[in-house]
Order: sequence, then C-alpha cells, then structure tokens
Amino acid sequence: MRISISGKNLEISSYMREVAEKKLSKLDRYFPQDTEAQVTLSVEKNRHIVEVTIPHGGRIIRGEEVSTDMYASLDNVLDKLEKQIVHNRTRLEKSLRQGAFADLPFEDEEDDEGPRIVRTKQFSLKPMHEDEAILQMELLGHTFYVFENAETGCVNVLYKRRDGNYGLIEPA
Repeated sequence: MRISISGKNLEISSYMREVAEKKLSKLDRYFPQDTEAQVTLSVEKNRHIVEVTIPHGGRIIRGEEVSTDMYASLDNVLDKLEKQIVHNRTRLEKSLRQGAFADLPFEDEEDDEGPRIVRTKQFSLKPMHEDEAILQMELLGHTFYVFENAETGCVNVLYKRRDGNYGLIEPA
C-alpha cells in the first residue's frame, strides 16, 4: 500500500511520518500493493486530528479521530479503520487481498449479512427555502431533513453538524 501523508496547520517531522507509515502498514494485509492511503494530520487549537481515506474498488474507507495527542489519534483511527474493515468483511472480501481475514477470529460466523434496511419511510416533498427546512428539522427533533429546495427545484438534505452548525447536501 502506498501512503501519502500531508499536514494541515503543522509541519510533519520525519519521525512522525515514519511512525504513521509504520502504523498504517498494518493495513497492508487487507489491500493490494497499488492501493493508496491518504493521511491528513492537522492541529486546531489543542485538538490533534488524524484523517485517513483509502479509496478502493469504487468504495471509500475513511476514519477520523481527534484527541489531545497526535500519536493517540493515529492509534485510534487505525483501530477504527480495522473495525470497519472487519465489520464489513463479507462485502469487502471480494475486492480485498486474498486471505486478508484468514487469521482473524470471529465470534459470530453465522451473522455474515451485516446491517440491513429494516424500515422504509415515504413522504411527500414540499418545496421550501433552507430557513424553513431548518425550522422543520428543529421542530421534528431530527438531525437531518430531506426537502425540495424552492429556489432550485432539487431534492436537498439538510443536516446538523457536530459543531452545532448546519450542512446542506445538493445534487451536482
């Protein structure tokens, strides 16, 4: 696996680069050699953020961790990525390296289906402006809201971000 490391608001030392590459090489057993992992290390105030993105086989495996120590964030994001890969192993086995899961113990071999759709909801879309969609979402107590944008006529998704602000997803 090829590893591309970049920094945001910090200069990456050769030691940090070496440690990150060594730790990420643990994921080599899952991916073919031509897979590229993009790692972004950043610092915001006292928060050390590590983001890892691995595009592979039309899918994107991504993890992000925040802590007060860059090395702890790196360890945590690697644990998170490995859990994602193992959790979704039945869907990923076809595209990942042969024998990637051979030496890993699994408790529930019978439950290979993973998460599935358990509920379908249908509703009519009412054209509205973004401010009205925010109000509706807040009134419903949801963290996201699907609506038809009155200005564009397109279906949009409004969501509440962790920082308390809102995000808007629009079709391209």
